[in-house]
Parts: sequence; C-alpha cells; structure tokens
Amino acid sequence: MLKVGVLALQGAFLEHARAVEACGALPVEIRKASQLADCRALIIPGGESRAIGKLMAAFDLLGPVRRFGCAGRPIFGTCAGMVLLAKDIEGSGQTRLGLMDITVRRNAFGRQVDSFEADINVPVLGEKPLRGVFIRAPHVTVAGPGVEILASFDGKAVLVRQGPLLAGAFHPELTADLRLHRYFLDFVD
Repeated sequence: MLKVGVLALQGAFLEHARAVEACGALPVEIRKASQLADCRALIIPGGESRAIGKLMAAFDLLGPVRRFGCAGRPIFGTCAGMVLLAKDIEGSGQTRLGLMDITVRRNAFGRQVDSFEADINVPVLGEKPLRGVFIRAPHVTVAGPGVEILASFDGKAVLVRQGPLLAGAFHPELTADLRLHRYFLDFVD
C-alpha cells in the first residue's frame, strides 16, 4: 500500500491523513526524520507557518524534508505548507524549505476574521469547481519559469505545481472533495 507522510507537528494534519486514507493510501504521521524512510510522498499541512518552521528545526526535520524533495519525491503544501515550500516570502526571513521557485505573500487575503470559502476553477481537475477554504491564506506573487499556475482566485495565483511539488493557498482537506489529493497522489511513480 502506498505510504504518504503527513507532517504532524502543528496544523490540519489529521484532516489530511483522513483524505489520504479516503484515497486508498496509508497516511503516516511524520514527527521524526526516520518516519520519512518508507514514504513515497509528503503533505505539509496548513497551520501557522512560523510555528511549523520552528518545530521542523527543533525536531531536526528541515534537512531530511529538503532532501526528500530534492530527491524528486512528491510534496504537497497547503496554506502554511505553501509558505514553507517557497523560495522567498515577502517581508519575512522566517524558516522555509525553499524547494519551489515561488515568492509568496503571507496572509494575502486578510486576517483570521477575513477567512472565507470560494469556488475555484482548476482545469486539471475537470469542469466542476473546487471549493477552497481560505484561512489567513497566502498567494504566489512570483512564479519562476518552471512553475505552472494551476488556479487563480481574484487575480491571485493560489495553486501551483513545479514537477512533483504542489502548493495550494487554501485547505482542500477541510472539504469532502478528494480530487486535489488524488491529483497529488498521481505524482507518485
């Protein structure tokens, strides 16, 4: 059975684990580097990007996760996970993995009280819109030449792909729609 790691330090990791399981794969909660060994893909959940980055450093996970991504293993980051995957974060020197050639703006849609849901057109998933849950969501301000913008909302890039790396500004794990998780799991060879 396909094993998919879900970084389980902070944030919506349980919801991602449930989505992975509903897609027919085995979720593995990742809290130490040795747990990555049997995983064929990794999900970095939404939460608070600074807190997750600090916890990754404290649990000595930054290097192992970078090596996982540099080895061509698929990684999917949602919300805070998008921020952590980015090469650059506007106005911030916070800890990041720097695996994707993107620049992001944190809290681009406003504060917690400005959270919202919206339908997003994601052509790679078909004609039916995907429901996006935006909670203090980032967006991509600069996408490098190898980055494909898969979806935008309100003129802002909110879903991007660079090879086996996928990053979304919203929380697909908070809906019952599994299409984005299934799309990501198809990256696994």
